[in-house]
Amino acid sequence: MRYSAALRITLVSLTLPVLAGCSYLGDASDDGGLEDQSATEIFRAAEEQLADGNGKAAAQTFNEVERLYPFSQLAKRAVIMSAFASYESADFVEARNSANRYLDLYPSDEDAPYAQYLIALTYYDNIVDVGRDQATTRNALDQLQEVVQRYPDSPFARDAQLKIDLTNDHLAAKEMDVGRYYLKRGHYAAAINRFRIVIERYQTTNQTPEALHRIVEANLALGLEQEAIDAAAVLGHNFKGSDWYANSYELLTGRNLLPDEDQEGFFERTYRRVFQFKWL
Repeated sequence: MRYSAALRITLVSLTLPVLAGCSYLGDASDDGGLEDQSATEIFRAAEEQLADGNGKAAAQTFNEVERLYPFSQLAKRAVIMSAFASYESADFVEARNSANRYLDLYPSDEDAPYAQYLIALTYYDNIVDVGRDQATTRNALDQLQEVVQRYPDSPFARDAQLKIDLTNDHLAAKEMDVGRYYLKRGHYAAAINRFRIVIERYQTTNQTPEALHRIVEANLALGLEQEAIDAAAVLGHNFKGSDWYANSYELLTGRNLLPDEDQEGFFERTYRRVFQFKWL
């Protein structure tokens, strides 16, 4: 199963009140039809379909609860369960539709955070590799941020934040992939623009040290020595122990662009002077 512990807890809270004190009296495929069954019976049939791994049929049966008994106590619960059942059957479009319908109908309900989180997962689970278009990744990021911003105290906010970090890293990796492509083909200005996006938008990701180093490489290729030194100063100040810092340091010393003495101190002084406006 794809869902997290937080999702399982919510699922239990959604189903327990129905399971208590009731027995299944019919089947959704009985000749009598669903119209002859109570809301509880239909809901229970949908739960059994879900337990049997038939999420698509379960979603349809949950929808019947809302259709036949729109004012019943179970109608609201059936909408969110339909969303979950669709998600479990990998019918992500229908899962989003049901979850969005739930948010439209019950925006302040206690299960609204779950509905929003489920929408985010329908995008997150479909993130593709960095070599392809990242529209789905950006949608996932937007929806995950909605969870954190609108429901910061919900049990889903922490997991959403972790996924936001991973999604940002994925988007940064895409920019790096494009930047390296330009760099290898000598399109240095275009490459620098891509690497700057990583630094400006995704600076907390693990792609940042390499982005800074690649800016050093690109600037040196363009003959922009001071710009290369400045990028290396940022790299040295923030990621001094990284291999990317060591690579930039080697590039600059190999071109005699650093003073013979106190070379590492030169990076720190450059950073203070250029980026912190401190001259001592």
